[in-house]
Amino acid sequence: FMITVIIGLIIYSTLILPAILKSVIRCSPIETAKNVFTTLSTGFSTASSAASLPILMDDTRTKLKVPNKVSSFVLPLGITINMDGTALFQAVAAIFIAQIYGVTLSISSYGLIIILSLIASIGAAAIPSAGLITLAMILTAIGVPIDGAAIILGIDRLLDMMRTAVNLWGNTIASLVITKWLGVKAYDK
Repeated sequence: FMITVIIGLIIYSTLILPAILKSVIRCSPIETAKNVFTTLSTGFSTASSAASLPILMDDTRTKLKVPNKVSSFVLPLGITINMDGTALFQAVAAIFIAQIYGVTLSISSYGLIIILSLIASIGAAAIPSAGLITLAMILTAIGVPIDGAAIILGIDRLLDMMRTAVNLWGNTIASLVITKWLGVKAYDK
């Protein structure tokens, strides 16, 4: 389970998000990551997007030159609704727990997991382990006992730290994309 989540987060954060950054913004993902390293490490250590928000806003404004009007709207909104790492975690966790309980999932159940993971990640608070709370909704919808969430409770903190860093990285890229979309010159490298 852990390996699957970690590989998914690595693929998303090192291949998919940088591809968006390179193709839309035309800048170096490595340089961008260096500029928000403080934010990503704070998010990783606290497992809280909310606690990292002030640092992210400062990094994007000063180091990436994202305008205040963009960062002050996009980033707080992003930490609330742009939780891609959490959505990935919840989908994998729901399938893993269903397998442990011997619940056979249909194609429609997989579709329901995808939709509910996306919705639940939007509704999850930007605090540590909030994804576990919303995971209960997904488990109930697919007919898996919610006590199954306790199975992954012991390893959730490490995975939460990783998915928080991925969420913040995604929000950084979103702020750059919105800046570009608005036609404001921001980060050029």
